[in-house]
Amino acid sequence: MFDTITIETDVRGVATLTLNRPEKHNAMSAQMLAELTEAASLLGADPAVRVVVLTGAGKSFCAGGDLAWMQAQREMDVETRSAEARKLATMLGALNSLPKPLIGAVQGNAFGGGVGLACVCDVAIAMEGAKFGFTETRLGIIPATIGPYVLARMGEGRARRVFMSARIFGAAEAVDLGILARCVPPEGLAEAIEAEVLPYLACAPGAVAAAKQLARDLGPRIDASVVDHTISALAAQWETEEAAEGIAAFFDKRKPGWVG
Repeated sequence: MFDTITIETDVRGVATLTLNRPEKHNAMSAQMLAELTEAASLLGADPAVRVVVLTGAGKSFCAGGDLAWMQAQREMDVETRSAEARKLATMLGALNSLPKPLIGAVQGNAFGGGVGLACVCDVAIAMEGAKFGFTETRLGIIPATIGPYVLARMGEGRARRVFMSARIFGAAEAVDLGILARCVPPEGLAEAIEAEVLPYLACAPGAVAAAKQLARDLGPRIDASVVDHTISALAAQWETEEAAEGIAAFFDKRKPGWVG
């Protein structure tokens, strides 16, 4: 049914949604965005599903945007590029509003959009040794479409410590920043995720969904106007000389002009 993700549901109703492009470090392509959006709809509507665990196959949780997808955007006009950005925004919105608990099992590194995925989870736990970073500004672009979810999770003050610098940080700092609930040794990740899952199996599913929606209603506003603003901001940044230089330098395997 899917090519870039898998879904497995156990007899308890615990669905494991796995990013399944390990050879690409689970980088998000347009196809993966569409499949994740569809998966969110299917899981949300399935009364047999009580909890969803989001994880990645292989060494990385999610490396951010797929390189081929990014390279294709270099040749797009503003309208087409905005449409591509909306695919990411739509996917994040679908997972963020999933009417089931969403638990992130971050088994490896997460960069850019991968951090965004961790931030739409209700709780995310990572293995010690995992690395994180908002790497967009190294390329001359900005972490725009993930921004509302990152700021909702981290708060502006903590986000500003890492949101613009592209600095790579570890799992312990990700806990301090609010991205993660905690980090555990690799051999303890499955047990930690199970400890998050179990309480929900004793809760009324409808009440859990209603409580999650209430939390979202009372939290920072993430509506159509906010999403549109992030898409416009990203599209505008793509039009700058910095973005052209940063993306070109990345694919040319050289330093951009602003370095050194």
